[in-house]
Amino acid sequence: MRTINEWLDEYAVSHQNPTNKLIHWICVPAIFFTVIGLLYSIPLGTDNTVTEGLVAKVVMVLVLGYYFMLSKSLSVGMFFYSFLCIILCHWIKIHLGLNLALVSFILFVIAWIFQFWGHNIEGKKPSFLKDLQFLLIGPAWVISFIFKKIGISL
Repeated sequence: MRTINEWLDEYAVSHQNPTNKLIHWICVPAIFFTVIGLLYSIPLGTDNTVTEGLVAKVVMVLVLGYYFMLSKSLSVGMFFYSFLCIILCHWIKIHLGLNLALVSFILFVIAWIFQFWGHNIEGKKPSFLKDLQFLLIGPAWVISFIFKKIGISL
């Protein structure tokens, strides 16, 4: 199994252009949020707060397990971002009264359009076309920059 640093180094190869990096800094967290939003929107046949967002929460536990295997400190950062996404989903759905699935879908499409535009600028294909695990490495890449900035090692 590759180490987190090997994954991040390989991901960084196709993310050198400053414009593409900026796009990824915005769109990768947005896409991560929208996937959680889409999963959060899956109804389980009951309309109560116990089952609200349960599919998203179960998937997040599995994804956090993947991050934990790669880096314990990184998994903590991803836990906090995931938790923030869950809270934001609840807030959009309950307090704003918006259709979370629709909001998530629209943001998902827009963010991916920008991602592909960024890769067009970069002149390199997205990493996930080589290995689907890079879809999970993208958010880790963003968190790793934050960690390096504040002095937390992976």
